[in-house]
Amino acid sequence: MSGKKIKATPHARHERAFARFTPGQRWEHALLLLSGLVLLLTGLPQKYREFSISQDLLSTPEQIFLIRQIHHIAAIVLGLEIIYHLGRILFLMGRRSLPGDLLPTMQDVRDAWHMIQYLLFIRGDKPKFGRYNFEQKVTYWFVFFGIAIMSISGLIIWFPVQATQFLPGGVVPAAKLAHSTESVVMLIFIVIWHIYHVHLERINLSMFTGYLSEDEMRVFHEKEYERLARQSGEGK
Repeated sequence: MSGKKIKATPHARHERAFARFTPGQRWEHALLLLSGLVLLLTGLPQKYREFSISQDLLSTPEQIFLIRQIHHIAAIVLGLEIIYHLGRILFLMGRRSLPGDLLPTMQDVRDAWHMIQYLLFIRGDKPKFGRYNFEQKVTYWFVFFGIAIMSISGLIIWFPVQATQFLPGGVVPAAKLAHSTESVVMLIFIVIWHIYHVHLERINLSMFTGYLSEDEMRVFHEKEYERLARQSGEGK
């Protein structure tokens, strides 16, 4: 026998990946992101015309017409996405298969209070979350109602003659104020809240890849991880 020692090779660790978003949900997010970005880039110069960049973009009637046309096309894309999203919700409700993961509950209030205590060093542990935590639910419903306000006000601005046939004339300037103000609020919310919690606090690409790693599930969605682990154990 040879005197050489055989070195054991350590086994590579294969980390499980958990499905988080379907391809349809990821496409919806991409359309929402792209159309919303175009709407902001073409809408804010019209609101803040005193800025030099706005004056450059809107320097001629032709450029004003082009910016508005791009804005309207992006609004149509967003509108189609909204119709699809609501249609899918109604379809799942009709089949009694609509998940209630995004609905606010009292547990979200308790989790928020728990998190505040953790941030103030009153408690040493973070709350455990299910499929969606209270921050993600706030984001969804804020964007949901924000888009609703902007859609209704945007249609009134786009078709003022038709709108004032059954609504008072003052609704048009009110719609302009609501539309432009809500766009700024949405921008601030997305930049400060959503981008921080999703991309700066931790790099979370699940909306683009569709999956979360086992470590991420265990740390950020512990209740959901435990539920899936129990289901997996039952299936053995």
